[in-house]
Amino acid sequence: MADGLNRVMLLGNLGADPELRMTAGGQAKLSMRLATTETYFDRNKVKQERTDWHNVILWGKRAEGLGKFLTKGARLFVEGRISTRNYDDRDGNKRYVTEVIATNVILAGSGGRGGPRSDDAAPPEAESPRGGYDEADYGGGGGGGGGGDDDIPF
Repeated sequence: MADGLNRVMLLGNLGADPELRMTAGGQAKLSMRLATTETYFDRNKVKQERTDWHNVILWGKRAEGLGKFLTKGARLFVEGRISTRNYDDRDGNKRYVTEVIATNVILAGSGGRGGPRSDDAAPPEAESPRGGYDEADYGGGGGGGGGGDDDIPF
């Protein structure tokens, strides 16, 4: 097989305020720590929870806009791909870092504070849960078949 598939979808909450940095070339990079919690029942039918932490990276104009808006506790849906890179630490040991390179970030409500920072206005892409797209852009809001004859204007 010549091609593969590398895609990840996460729904979780930010564990800290994201960190926005600019590269030497002027590219915006937003680094986020996203917590996803899974609930399950163990062998004894006792409810358990497991939380995984994900390093998420978002690049470009979206990174700039969301970097001004997102705070700890914000609930996000993230789509992207998994990337693993390595480096040598100060002691010469090889270290590996696995990150999610986000291609889409959607605000999914707040899990705590999570709203806009008081010193900044929300960016335009944060106004809609689809990141700047309105329901009309997706062919309407599920119309058809809902009401009775009372809804017909004639």
